[in-house]
Amino acid sequence: MAAVLLAAGSGSRFRAGPDAPHKLLAPFRGRTVAWWAASNALDAGLDETWVVTGSADLSAVLPERARLVPNPDWEMGQATSLQRAVREARAAGLSAIVVGLADQPLVPAAAWRAVAAAPADVAVATYDGRRRNPVRLGSAVWGLLPLSGDEGARVLMRERPDLVQEVPCHGDPVDIDTREDLQGWS
Repeated sequence: MAAVLLAAGSGSRFRAGPDAPHKLLAPFRGRTVAWWAASNALDAGLDETWVVTGSADLSAVLPERARLVPNPDWEMGQATSLQRAVREARAAGLSAIVVGLADQPLVPAAAWRAVAAAPADVAVATYDGRRRNPVRLGSAVWGLLPLSGDEGARVLMRERPDLVQEVPCHGDPVDIDTREDLQGWS
């Protein structure tokens, strides 16, 4: 099973100008936002940890054990990054992936492990009863995932609630989408 961080988007809500850094490259608690998200995913101890990239070059800001998986179609939406991860998982012969976002640096390794251990083909972390990342996707549901657009597993969970198992987790699934978000959590 692989931990997959989706990190391909442009981060447009964060950028103040053309020379501003991408949100995933922004300093956060002595590292970068992306480093913390990848480090927590790695600490979960799954077989592999992949970071699906697109608009930002993350090669110099991630822990060494995280493997970059480029998505050349990243501008076509988050679904293309999820599909890129699914292709990689099929090629590796995996039966499931656990997907999170690289702009969520405070999702702990324990949440990744709990979701990975769930027996359902679709398992989603909940924090205080609210569904957030990570999400476990078994190979049986990969064909039900959207091919394009800016939504990934949320589409599947909305259309097939009968497949979804909620997994209560501790931690903070905050997204760092804006400079204000970053200042609030630094």
